[in-house]
Amino acid sequence: MATLIRPQPPVQPGLEDCCRSGCFPCVFDLYEEALARYEKALAAYEAALAAEQADAARKKPA
Repeated sequence: MATLIRPQPPVQPGLEDCCRSGCFPCVFDLYEEALARYEKALAAYEAALAAEQADAARKKPA
């Protein structure tokens, strides 16, 4: 059984973190990309956890 590690969400930048000069990518763009990666990783983690729990329940003696 593999050890599952719950992914951690990215830290949302504060309004003061943006220089407002039209940078590309902006810190908020980078945050949105990191958030999308986190959400994908979280869904994979939750699916793996559910499968692991179901497998453990099937192996449990009656």
